[in-house]
Amino acid sequence: MLHTVLRRRAGGESVEQIQPDLIIPTGKRKGQSPSVASVYRALAEHEKTQAVRGYRGGP
Repeated sequence: MLHTVLRRRAGGESVEQIQPDLIIPTGKRKGQSPSVASVYRALAEHEKTQAVRGYRGGP
């Protein structure tokens, strides 16, 4: 799901445009779309992880 958001954001789409097309694959809300806030949280976590990896010099 995150890969889809990153790819489409790179193409110029907003999170609000992407969110309805996303589907939660597992868990209690399986088959539903995540909230816009959840998508932004996932992006923030991804950016945080990338910053830490960059700091350490990892792949």
